[in-house]
Amino acid sequence: MSASLAIPTIDLERDNDEILPTLERALCDIGFVLVKGHGVPAELVSALRQQLVGYFDRPLDEKMAERITPHNYRGYIPLGFFSPNTEGVTPDQYEGYKLHAEVAADDLLCTACDIYGPNRWPQEPAGLRETTEAFWQACEAAGQRLLSLIAQIMKVNVGDFLAYFDQPLTNMTLLHYPPSNPQDGFGIHPHKDTDALTLLFPDAVGGLWLRPHDQAEWLEIEAPADTMVVNIGDLLELWSGGYFVSTPHKVVNASGQERYSFPFFIVPRHDVVVAPLIDCQPGFQRAPVPVGPVSREVWRTNWPEAVPDDTGFDLGTLPD
Repeated sequence: MSASLAIPTIDLERDNDEILPTLERALCDIGFVLVKGHGVPAELVSALRQQLVGYFDRPLDEKMAERITPHNYRGYIPLGFFSPNTEGVTPDQYEGYKLHAEVAADDLLCTACDIYGPNRWPQEPAGLRETTEAFWQACEAAGQRLLSLIAQIMKVNVGDFLAYFDQPLTNMTLLHYPPSNPQDGFGIHPHKDTDALTLLFPDAVGGLWLRPHDQAEWLEIEAPADTMVVNIGDLLELWSGGYFVSTPHKVVNASGQERYSFPFFIVPRHDVVVAPLIDCQPGFQRAPVPVGPVSREVWRTNWPEAVPDDTGFDLGTLPD
């Protein structure tokens, strides 16, 4: 039996005074928290999962016609195509479909930062776009509530903090992990997220692992069906001066079953430069991070044979 980890749980339907102490300890100690009362209907989560089954069951040539390109960060990602920002590492064993916050092609944001733009939507299965957009809206609402609580923990102005997420680079990935063996590589390699906050409804087959910062052992996450898994990304660790921890995690689908997932990555606006908003923890030293440039470099270096530039940016990839 694999080692597993029970993560603290909060209920967003409770009063803030009940939520804040548990949330603070969870984000400081492990960087992960389970969330009940998140407002994302179970029926919507189930419907999106079924839409993913329908999409990824389509013939490969149909999916390849919607393939992502270096010039458009949206579309189908072939199985085993993206690499983990590191030379000589086996590509991740998933296929996916990438989506971003919807921005019209003629919006000035697209000139300011080329990651913005309109999404590409598959023609089939019918209902995928409608279901995904409803899920996106529900996750945005849950994310705003969580960010507000996090600002209160840091004792910074809530309105000013939420303003960093106006016109965000928030994105999500629709994911399919076929059954694999450990020698085939990871579903997703060990990494720390480079966003602010990640919202996830993990598949019931399991396979999401994390490594607490004070331990060497990887532990599999146990998440009840009615909870959402939330984790801190690199940007919130930096904003908090190391008070919150961005914890390494990975996906290994050794279940023998198909695994489907749809993580929602909350990212600030492109021109935000992230630096500590509160006093740093002892020994914590990090240069400020410009959101647009680091997002672009993460995207560029996912491509096979791409070599990271000497930017000094932490792109998240870690050894196992």
